[in-house]
Amino acid sequence: MQSYVVTVAAALAAAAIALVLAQVVHRVIRRLGRRSLLMTELTEHAHRAFQLALTVAAVQFAVRFTTAYAVGSPWRQFVLHTLVLATIAATAWLVASLLVVAEDTALARFRVDVPNNRHARRVRTQVVLLRRLTIAVIVILTVGVMLMTFPAVRGVGAGVLTSAGVIAAVAALAAQSLLANVFAGLQLAFSDAVRLDDVVVVEGEWGRIEELTLSYVVVQIWDDRRLILPTSYFTSRPFQNWTRTEAAVLGTAEFELDWAIPVQAMREELRRLCEGTELWDGRVCVLQVTDATGGMVKVRALVSAADAGSLWDLRCLVREHLVTWVRDQRPTALPRLRAEVGEATGPLPWQAVQPRRPVRRPTGTEAPDDARVFGGSDDGEARSEVFVGREEHAEARR
Repeated sequence: MQSYVVTVAAALAAAAIALVLAQVVHRVIRRLGRRSLLMTELTEHAHRAFQLALTVAAVQFAVRFTTAYAVGSPWRQFVLHTLVLATIAATAWLVASLLVVAEDTALARFRVDVPNNRHARRVRTQVVLLRRLTIAVIVILTVGVMLMTFPAVRGVGAGVLTSAGVIAAVAALAAQSLLANVFAGLQLAFSDAVRLDDVVVVEGEWGRIEELTLSYVVVQIWDDRRLILPTSYFTSRPFQNWTRTEAAVLGTAEFELDWAIPVQAMREELRRLCEGTELWDGRVCVLQVTDATGGMVKVRALVSAADAGSLWDLRCLVREHLVTWVRDQRPTALPRLRAEVGEATGPLPWQAVQPRRPVRRPTGTEAPDDARVFGGSDDGEARSEVFVGREEHAEARR
């Protein structure tokens, strides 16, 4: 009876010493954490795991060294085996916590709340996926190690290894879609095709990447709905990524108007609108007639913004303002259907009159910068070189 009391007392004393030691280490690290982000993360994420692992290990050693009188007894084997399992689980928790601390410390260097955050979002995407993968691997290894502590499992180990090829083939066929999504998730993380907070258009829906896992991707649509797609979708089907290289994007607003529309006046009005709003980033503000068939002309306004959200608001603002301007200032340019009655060369102003001589454009004049997409401004020249090539562009300019 006295031996059992000594064992219990030794286990309690070991647990108390371990708790006190863990608390002392916690206070020291927290004091150092005032100047170090790594130390702060350790006190927040790894303290409980370290405390549990140290306590269980101390109790295990105390029980093992104070139960020499009961070697071979079933109760001693059961208690020690339970403590070994608890030590393995606590150690796995501690390792996972340390990995989370390292990943959070690495992510703290890359801010995503700044305008130019493409590289930060890429690193964040890779780290988040690696975190999920490493935690899954730690859990699987922990369960495997815990099972190997049972003699019955070790006994069938040789038979399992001999049939590992067959089992692996069957498992691969059964989990074909799951494995495809896992590998697709890893490919997305390291191919830089899509990142967290990227603005994308998938399945006709406009939204941003809210969550990216090894098996599925969550797209937050602009109206706060969630579109959940398997990761293999983004490796096997085309989609639009508006922020792959930079957040700044271009957008259009199109109008079908009468031939009487004064294009240059409308172009100047668009310029005044863009220069008077903070939604415009100052890069592109162009108005062009892109089509003139079917009795009407199609006028397209091309504008730019710093991000997709600002571009949406800017496009809506351009439509509202120019619709109001045409209605109030140029009502004769509203879309209409004509029917001429009588001779086409009559004296009435609405009848078509052939000019005496063709009007020729002077050879020395050029279109203004805000009437050209591929030329004029520095941004337009760069866009022309991308679509045409430097040598062909230079020859065309000469």
